[in-house]
Amino acid sequence: MSATVLCTLDLPDPFSGIVESVARLRSLGRLPAHDELCDELRRDPVDVLCPQLRDRVDAEVLDAGLPRMRCVSVYAVGYDNVDVAAATERGIVVGNTPGVLTDATADCAMALLLAAARRIREGDEELRAGRFHGWEPTYLLGLELRDALLGIVGFGRIGQAVARRALGFGMRIAYFDSTAPPVDESLRAHVTRVGFDELVRDADVISLHVPLSQDTRHLVGEAVLRRMKRTAVLVNTSRGAVVDEAALVRALREGWIAAAGLDVYEREPELSPGLAQCSTAVLAPHLGSATVTTRAAMAELCAHNAVDALSGTVPRNCVNPQAWGERAPASLLSGG
Repeated sequence: MSATVLCTLDLPDPFSGIVESVARLRSLGRLPAHDELCDELRRDPVDVLCPQLRDRVDAEVLDAGLPRMRCVSVYAVGYDNVDVAAATERGIVVGNTPGVLTDATADCAMALLLAAARRIREGDEELRAGRFHGWEPTYLLGLELRDALLGIVGFGRIGQAVARRALGFGMRIAYFDSTAPPVDESLRAHVTRVGFDELVRDADVISLHVPLSQDTRHLVGEAVLRRMKRTAVLVNTSRGAVVDEAALVRALREGWIAAAGLDVYEREPELSPGLAQCSTAVLAPHLGSATVTTRAAMAELCAHNAVDALSGTVPRNCVNPQAWGERAPASLLSGG
């Protein structure tokens, strides 16, 4: 019996070349419904499942994959769509693709920051609607970035990459992080660690770079939005549910804050009612890692996680390595 890897969607090169050199590769070519994915795993068992962020991999899906499935290799750095605790209980390792999308996501955050702060989306709409009648002294005035305070929530790799870019625009940088991450030496003299409440109160722009957890779900809700400056801009390229989207719609409509730039959404791909009609919201369709180079690098990591598991070793980017000891890690590859 040859080892088998299942993808819900086709992944970019070099994924197929790496996987097909050692195993049989199948792709559904679509995002299946939850019950459909369970039925697929029962009908045609696989050793490794490579899902997308929108594929919910819960205990029911994991049980459908047993006893054969030993690895879930997610094509993303985030893995909140996978019940990692349930996977660990079942001896199924979970891999992700960290590191390679840092610069692409930081670029996207800065693009949203600039577009929202300088009201580019509103200006684009004005032009297309024929409402632009020439330069005027007070027309669509926005936030100047030089000397503005950027408050970064979550100061890991992506948060620090955003800080480097913002320094190039002359911004001041403050950050909050509950985990006290190591700060790159090149940044230490240019950033200040502050409490969350102080950051919310003082920042001209707040950029979110935290994982989704019980502690961060709706981290930015009505109370936080009301404490922000009325001239402030909110940017979110982390996870949609970090922001209470319904509260954000009210904040934009009623002018609690000036603008927002979003790449992720609470019930993606759906938007909260009214968000699309907010002229001060710059909305991108989850483009954070959407460069040719980054998506290829993600595909390579995803493939290597799968091949590692098939060869009898813990995936190189494993979020629950303790699960490996729960089941015999013999190689499934020929000659293993």
